[in-house]
Amino acid sequence: MVQTVTAAETVVAVPEDTPVRRRRFGTRAARLARRPGFVLASAFVAFVIVAAFAPTVFTGRDPYATAPAERLRKPSAAHLFGTDEVGRDLWARTLYGSDLTVKAALVAIGIALCAGLVFGVVSGFFGGGVDAVVMRGIDVQLAIPGLLLALAIVTALGFGTVPVAIAVGIATIPGFARTTRAEVLRIKTLPYVEAARAGGASWPRVLVRHILPNSWGPVLSLAVLDFGTAIISVAALSFLGFGAAPPRAEWGSLVAGGRNYLVTAPWVSLLPGAVVVLTVLSLNHIAKTVQEVRR
Repeated sequence: MVQTVTAAETVVAVPEDTPVRRRRFGTRAARLARRPGFVLASAFVAFVIVAAFAPTVFTGRDPYATAPAERLRKPSAAHLFGTDEVGRDLWARTLYGSDLTVKAALVAIGIALCAGLVFGVVSGFFGGGVDAVVMRGIDVQLAIPGLLLALAIVTALGFGTVPVAIAVGIATIPGFARTTRAEVLRIKTLPYVEAARAGGASWPRVLVRHILPNSWGPVLSLAVLDFGTAIISVAALSFLGFGAAPPRAEWGSLVAGGRNYLVTAPWVSLLPGAVVVLTVLSLNHIAKTVQEVRR
């Protein structure tokens, strides 16, 4: 006997309407606002992003102006992070260094997110042989350490911030592809998707209207988490000399520039490195807190 889906059943099976989603979003936002750690982490990340796009908001100094008479000065009111070996203000250089580092990490995450969504949706939605081929390619890429793969790619593409961003983005694709595939496979079996198909909706319509909108949550959380990982990778490649050419400031090159002064002037490396660490820890805390609230 063939079962039929009634109109009432279809109404019950569809996803929550917009007002319900808005109320749930408001509730989650209120819960996040009551967590001091989340608020502090968000404020610090906001500061870093503003500094990356408008560093002049926080400093009026020229990050490339040298002053040999003030070389290796300790942190003070005049120089919040001290000065480097040629007298350049480290606070200004750290702020301007966030420009290249954060933007490169954003480009890398954009590349990984777009490519990972395509691979994950195609693999999870079509399944079968397509799923096997795509996932085996992703598994091969996962077998290579991400930083090593990025290093190989940037060596082939050439030095500079853009090649570094592309290399890190390609190395980050597998995580997004696997997460998207898992979400698509899960949502495909939910009642409202089956109800939409029973109601005559085509698979492309189901994909656009139901599967993609409801699979964004974990992917966006992963994007925030991997943004911190991308910053570390970009800074690491810059530390090794693959980033922008001197005297352009990047977080990795700032840390590398103070290696010879760790005993006599440790702030040259430690303070820019502390900014990197705080940024990554803040992003990790934001991603994990959002995941906890969503459960």
